[in-house]
Amino acid sequence: MDVEAPKDVGHGHGQAAPVRGRAARWLLAAINCGMLAVGTTGGPLISRLYFSKGGHRQWLSAWLESGGWPLLLPPLAASYLGRRARDRGAALFLTSPRVLLAGAGLGVLTGADDFIYASGLAYLPVSTSAILTSTHLAFTVFFACLIVRQRLTAATLNAVALLTIGAVVLGLHTSNDRPAGVTNGKYWMGFFLTLGAAALYGLILPLVELAYKHAAGGGRAVTYALVVEMQLVMGFFATAFCTVGMIVDKDFQAIPREAKQYELGETRYYTVLVFNAILWQFFFVGAIGVIFYVHTLLAGIIIAVFIPITEVLSVVFLHEKFSSEKGVALVLSLWGLASYSYGEYTDAKANKRAASQAEASLVLV
Repeated sequence: MDVEAPKDVGHGHGQAAPVRGRAARWLLAAINCGMLAVGTTGGPLISRLYFSKGGHRQWLSAWLESGGWPLLLPPLAASYLGRRARDRGAALFLTSPRVLLAGAGLGVLTGADDFIYASGLAYLPVSTSAILTSTHLAFTVFFACLIVRQRLTAATLNAVALLTIGAVVLGLHTSNDRPAGVTNGKYWMGFFLTLGAAALYGLILPLVELAYKHAAGGGRAVTYALVVEMQLVMGFFATAFCTVGMIVDKDFQAIPREAKQYELGETRYYTVLVFNAILWQFFFVGAIGVIFYVHTLLAGIIIAVFIPITEVLSVVFLHEKFSSEKGVALVLSLWGLASYSYGEYTDAKANKRAASQAEASLVLV
C-alpha cells in the first residue's frame, strides 16, 4: 500500500504509473470510508455504554475520543524509514512548521469538541444524539462555503432545511426520551451541547481541508502519509487538551474507584475504555482520509448515511426506545441526505460533461 501516493496523480508521464496511482487511491479511499463507517457507528455506542453502565467522567470520555493517536506511530515510522532508504537526508516531518502549528490549533479545537460531545452524550440516548449529530452536515456546508468556497446549490439548501427541521422535531418531544436518572434540565443541556458539538465539528472539517491546501501551496506533495501525520498532531494536542481537563477534574484518581463500581465489572470497564479509544481513532483517521481522497462534504455524507445503522444498533444493544418522533426526524435527515447526494451527483455529471466538451474543443482547435 503506497502511503506516499500524492493526492493528485499526474497524466502524461507514462501509462503504468497513473493506473497504479489511481488503483492505490481508490483502495485507500475505500479503506478510509470503511474506517469512518466503523467509527461512526461504534464510537457513539461504546461511549454511551460507558455512561449507561456507571461511568461519569466526561473529561475521560472526551480524552478517549482522541487518545488512540499512538496507533498512528507505526505506519508513520514505516513511512519515514522508507523515505530514509530512498534519501538519507529525508526530513522527519513531511508537514511544514506552519501547517504543523495549524494542526496543533485544530487539535485543541477537536479536544474542545470531544468534551462538548461527551458532555451531551452523558445525558442523551445514542439514537437522539446520532440524529442531532447529523446536523453537522448543515454546519459543514455553511462553513465550507465560507472557508473553502464550496458552491451552495438548491439541493444543499434543501438538505440543510430538512436536517434543521428534524432537529426541531426532536426538540419538541422529550418526555419519553430521557435516560434513567436524567432530569429534564440535563436532557436539554445535552441536547444543545450535542448541537454545539455538531457545529464545531462542521467548522473543523473545512479547516482541515484548508490546511491541506496550504500544505500543497508550500510546494510539498500532499500525500496520505502527510495526512496521517496531520492527524497524529491533531490527536496529540486534542489529547493534551483533555488531559488538562482530567487533571483539573481529578479523573485519574477516580478511574480505579469507578472501575470497581462499574456494572459490567472491573475488567470490562477497562475493555470499554480501550475499545473507546480504538473506535474513535477509526472515526477521525477515516474522516481525514475521506477529506484527503475526495472532499469535505463526502465525509459528512458518510457519517449521515450510517445514522440508521447506529439507531438500530442502539435499540438492539443498549435497549433504547425508538419513538415516532425519532422516526420522523430520521426520515427527514435521510431525505435531506438523499437530496444533497442527488445534487452532488448531477453537478458532478454536469462538470464532467463540460470538461469533456472543453477538451474536445481544444483538440479541434
